[in-house]
Amino acid sequence: MRNDIQPHERAYSTKEVAEEVGIATPTVRKYGQILERNGYEFLKDGDRRIFVESDVKALVALRDTDKPLDSTARDIVEQQKERLENMSETDIALPDTNETLPSDPEQMKEFFKYLASELASAREMNIQLKQDMSQIKTTVAQLQQDHHFISSSIGNSAQKTNNKIEKLTEEQRAHYETLLEQERERTELLQEEIQKMRDEQKKEWLSQNEFNKRLEEMQKRESGNWSWLISLFKK
Repeated sequence: MRNDIQPHERAYSTKEVAEEVGIATPTVRKYGQILERNGYEFLKDGDRRIFVESDVKALVALRDTDKPLDSTARDIVEQQKERLENMSETDIALPDTNETLPSDPEQMKEFFKYLASELASAREMNIQLKQDMSQIKTTVAQLQQDHHFISSSIGNSAQKTNNKIEKLTEEQRAHYETLLEQERERTELLQEEIQKMRDEQKKEWLSQNEFNKRLEEMQKRESGNWSWLISLFKK
């Protein structure tokens, strides 16, 4: 447990220490995780880290190091352990029980000044926490609104795209059916023309055949007449 906190020592929130050290708030959280992973102790309000001057120095050391962060963090942890071991529980400024309260009026005055300062620091920290929470709520609300807008936009865009696809599909289907009908009509007309040509050709064949038959009969008839005339001369 940490016992190196000095009376009237200022406490920093994550946002304040980020501004103090000159790094981004996510980087403060990253450095804090690296330090804790290597055994560093922070003051905590629930899961929230509270930074004091020694913590600020640790973050500056991580910021300015040329070595791997975990290696520097281990050196910082060793320094903190040595500092905590060299300090005793009696170094804590705030008395633990009413039996140890000072009886001297001047000491009492100083004691109450200390309490007032601590209360003011706690009040300031609470105000900062409320402001941070308000900012977080505002950010979350904005993110939810953006998410809803993006989701709605994607949904509307998808619906429009589906409608266009359905419309194009219907138009293509109608166009295809029209082409099929036109092709069917052309096929029927072609078949009718072919049938007419076959019928006319058949008629021509029949007519030619009839003409050939008549021609053959005439040739036979003429051949018979010439045979009779030739027989007369033979006699």
